[in-house]
This record gives sequence, C-alpha cells and structure tokens, in this order.
Amino acid sequence: MNPLNDSVRLGLLQWQTRRHFLQNCSLGLAGMWLGSQANSVHGEAAQTSDAVPMLAPHFPPKAKRVIFLHMAGGPSQLELFDYKPDLQQLDGKDTPASFLEGKRFAFIQGVPKMLGPQFPFAQHGESGAWVSDRLPHFQSVVDKVCFVKSLHTTQFNHAPAQLLLHTGSQNLGSASFGAWTMYGLGSENQNLPGFVVLVSGGKTPSAGKSVWGSGFLPSVHQGVQCRSKGDPVLYLSNPEGVSRIQRRRALDTLAKLNRETFEQTGDAEVLTRISQYEMAFRMQTSATEAFDLTQETADVHAMYGTKPGEESFANNCLLARRLAERDVRFIQLFHWGWDSHGAGANEAINKGFHDRCREVDQPMTALLKDLDQRGLLEDTLVVWGGEFGRTPMRENRGGREMKLIGRDHNPGAFTMWFAGGGIKPGVSIGHTDDIGYEAVENKVSPHDLHATLQHLLGIDHHKLTYMSQGLPQRLSNVTQPSRIVTDMFA
Repeated sequence: MNPLNDSVRLGLLQWQTRRHFLQNCSLGLAGMWLGSQANSVHGEAAQTSDAVPMLAPHFPPKAKRVIFLHMAGGPSQLELFDYKPDLQQLDGKDTPASFLEGKRFAFIQGVPKMLGPQFPFAQHGESGAWVSDRLPHFQSVVDKVCFVKSLHTTQFNHAPAQLLLHTGSQNLGSASFGAWTMYGLGSENQNLPGFVVLVSGGKTPSAGKSVWGSGFLPSVHQGVQCRSKGDPVLYLSNPEGVSRIQRRRALDTLAKLNRETFEQTGDAEVLTRISQYEMAFRMQTSATEAFDLTQETADVHAMYGTKPGEESFANNCLLARRLAERDVRFIQLFHWGWDSHGAGANEAINKGFHDRCREVDQPMTALLKDLDQRGLLEDTLVVWGGEFGRTPMRENRGGREMKLIGRDHNPGAFTMWFAGGGIKPGVSIGHTDDIGYEAVENKVSPHDLHATLQHLLGIDHHKLTYMSQGLPQRLSNVTQPSRIVTDMFA
C-alpha cells in the first residue's frame, strides 16, 4: 500500500465527483450565466446580469400587471359600499347577546351599542351600485368595477391580517403577492424595478415592510420602496463631486469583488446583490424620468388633484399610471389612516374618516379613467381594499361609550373592488348578513383571492411553488383549500 499513490488517486476522484464540481466550479457556471444574460448599460462599457428575466405564464393571461391600492387600517364597508338599511333600525340599541357570543374583539368590552350607517347611500351607474356620499368622484366609475362584498379573514389584528392578505400567511417569513408575481413572471422593464412600493398617509403598514418582502424567495423579487418626493430611492443620486463615469468604475470594481465572493461561497444572494447595484445605476436615468410628475399636463394634475413635490396618495396614483406605462409588473400603494376606532379625532368615523375618503376619492377615480382612456386598463388589474372590515356595533373602551364615533375590527366581512385585467365590470359579488357582520353568500377568503388574481395573471396557483421548510410553498396556501372566484371574470 503506497500512501503517495493513494493520495494522488483520491485527488483524481475528487475532480470527478459531482459534489466537488458543484462546490468548486460555481464561478465557471456563474460566469457562463452572467455572460449569457449580459447586456450593455446605456451604451457604457460595463455588463450586467438580468436577475429577473421575463418568464412565460402557464396560460394566456388577462392581465399583464397589477396596481394594488391597500387602505391600511381597514376601511369601514358599512360607510362606503355595503348598504344596510336594517342596521339603521338598530342604531343606538344594545347589541344582542347572540351577536357577541364566541366573538373576539380588539377593543370592545361588555355590551356595546349598535351603530347604523353614518352617511347616506344611493345607487349609481347602470349597475345600480350602492355607494355612500363619501366618495362622490368614485360614484362616476362604478360601472367599471367589480365589488366583492363577501371577503372574510381569520385575523382580527392589523399586522397578522395584512400579512395574510399580502403573503398568504399571518406569520412573518412568507413571500408577498408582488414577490410571487415577480418570481412567476419576471420583469418587462430592466431599467426599473419590477415591483415598486409607494407609501402615503405618514406611516407604513402595521406589518411593516414584510408585506412587500420576498420571504423565502430570493431577495431579488422583493418590492422596492420608492418616494413621490425627492429622489425616488434614497441615495440614488451620485454624491457631490462623483461623476457617472466614476460611479460606473466603482460598480465594476465592486462587481468583481462580489463575483469573487460568489466563487468562495456559492451564495446566489451575491448575484442578487450584483444585479441590484446595476439596477440602481440604470435607475439613475430611468427612475428620475418616470417619477418626474412635472412632465404631466395641467389637465392631468387637475384630474388627479396632484401637487408635484409632495408625498400624497394622489401623487402615488399618478406615479402608478406612469409606472404601468413603463411596464412595471407590480405596483403597490399603501395609504395609512383607516383604523376608525373613534379613540381620537384622526381615527373617528365622524372626523378622520372624512379626510381619508377625500384623500383617495378623486385620485383613485382618476387612475381608473386615465388607465382606461390610455388603453391600459384592459391589461392592468386594479385592486382596492383593506385587511378587514369594521363591526356593526359602536366601539367602546373599558365598556364605556366614547365621545367620538368608531367601529372595531371585523374579520367576518369586508368589501374590496377590482377593475380591468379580465375583471367583469359593473357587478357585485357576494353578500353579508342584514347588518353587515358576516359574509354569508359566495364567501371569499384571502387564499381564494390569491388564486383568483394569479389566474388572471396567467399563473396556475397550484404550479407556482417554491420549496421551503420541506414543503412546496405557494401563495394560495398549501394547508388550506382555495378556489378561483370565476364570477369575477369577464
């Protein structure tokens, strides 16, 4: 037995094993992939990888992109879309015990008073949709939208309910709807993020940035938060005294270091890092142009009620249209302030609720009209709603009635509306009981919603999976049943 020969033989075997190849030849594979995906950046010398290429859907889609308008806090369906005249007859009366048995509330204690609709309703359009007087602009576009009044959820607190609505799980760590869309379809615009997030109302959602995160998916698919005021992304502009050529050279050097790191670790997230740096470089030109609202005409600003340079829901709606024109795949708007408990003026139905309605009414109506007249609504899926609804009884604190009017969280029923992208216009789907407390007909869960919206995007929700924690995870949930709500389809 010759130890030297055995050592040489072992070395030769190592070069021939699959494990050795995968561990130590990753740079060669990465180089081949990067080379196949490379393209020039604005005619400059550097090459970059296309980390989120455009992918084929499972079947022909009805929608190419999504604009999701989330009203963070849970707007009251009973003051906007779900007209309940019977509830008015119960206004001010003690809530029957049968309404309270087995229920969990965020704040209500004891026996609260019933609370009738606080604003007058009327029917509008050829569809005869019921809308309150809080949304006078929106009343003009009801024939373009589909109302689903039978949404329900299992969560009665904001963060878990928002996570469930956007990621399919009430727990942290799952991928958002936008991230799944990017994972399944990729991006059509390589100079802008495929998943853009815009926030207004002064706060981010209660669940934080997890509602646009990538969870267990590669981080290249997560949403990119942009701003309607200043640079679209913080630190996007070059520092004073640094030219674009200098920035290009710095990125080339950084990319070289990152590729060496990838050679050593084999960590795919390093490739994501390279791609994101390159995306930021390309965005210096493309994003600045896309987010420049001064390019719009005075008539457009008047239609949306926008004021360039401010952070507002109106500005974000106009930016959503501009991003849709530039083939951004998923555009997520969050507007804070709909948590109408009545504990303070800002969150009271008879105070702050007025302001929230006024902030969104004109711009969301303008967005629908603008998309329609530009031919974009046909393949743009617009979604509007909160994470849950509000109770038909008046909220109290410590069993005492409050001075201002509010409603507690209600997971049993809430309303969302949808438009464009294969949605049947001018219809209302599902019903709640006589007081708007529980969904009772054609009930739609968050998982049903995910399956339905993915179908409109050409995605089979059973097939778009990602292995994590030993399971082929999917947005529409692997442990709970989900269905496609075909009544919503045109």
